[in-house]
Amino acid sequence: MSSEQPATTVEGQEVIQHQPAAATALEEPAAKTTEPAPEEPQNQFTKEFTEKDWEGVKFLRSKLVDIAKEVESDSLTLWGVELSSTKPTAKSSVVLVKFVRARPATFEAAKDMLVSTLKWRKEFKVEGITSEQFPEVVFGKVGVICGKDKGGRPVTYNFYGSTDPNVVFKDVEQFLRWRVGLMEKGVALIDFETIDSMVQVHDYAGVSLMGGRTANSKAAAKQASQIFSDYYPELLHKKFFVSVPTVLTWIFWTFTSLLSPATQQKMSVVGSGPDTISTALLPVIDKAQLPKRYGGEGEDI
Repeated sequence: MSSEQPATTVEGQEVIQHQPAAATALEEPAAKTTEPAPEEPQNQFTKEFTEKDWEGVKFLRSKLVDIAKEVESDSLTLWGVELSSTKPTAKSSVVLVKFVRARPATFEAAKDMLVSTLKWRKEFKVEGITSEQFPEVVFGKVGVICGKDKGGRPVTYNFYGSTDPNVVFKDVEQFLRWRVGLMEKGVALIDFETIDSMVQVHDYAGVSLMGGRTANSKAAAKQASQIFSDYYPELLHKKFFVSVPTVLTWIFWTFTSLLSPATQQKMSVVGSGPDTISTALLPVIDKAQLPKRYGGEGEDI
């Protein structure tokens, strides 16, 4: 059927009027678009995350609002890094993944560890602990942070044989606050962008094999070990036990055999003397950074 209408005449010319053609098909609705998931902020450490690492980090991030309520805090900061559910950073992901890796069984276990850490920090009053003053005559020769390893990680030295345990551990609570303060000073040197861990050297030169440990020293050592295990996960790159008496070496190896293979790889038991110690430490710490007492050219501590 033609759509033309009867012709009309306009100023002497015949004009055919046309009826607009009917639509032949319904217009297709505009295709819906899905916003791509925002890319995660990255640094050299996050680029090495496994799929499980990312799953755990995102799980913890999704729980941060609830965690803040549980620890009664308006915002969350750990080791100088803000933890936000809405403004993720590469540094915060590096912090969170440490809890995921420390509690690999379930993400809930990782969350519980994070909650416990934040609660403990409030109860122990960790914030500001690095500014507290401790008797130099008591703790001056017990531990010190000196230099960096070849990766830029801070190195902490702890001395167990050059002090009087009856003095150092007389007040267990004071010792623990000093020791946590030293740990916090080391953590403050970690930026979680280019450095995410530290190195520790435990020196047993002069340790007495007979009667050298007191009830207080045993209690302090046990509590300190528990604190660092529970509330400072995955911050250790390497730990060296140096100048360990031969008779105690088997104890260390028995102890380390109970640890995971990954943790065992971080620990080394070293004998005595500058040559022996430097042979073990120089692959990790540059000679210019290694203290003279260990065969290096660094600061004498």
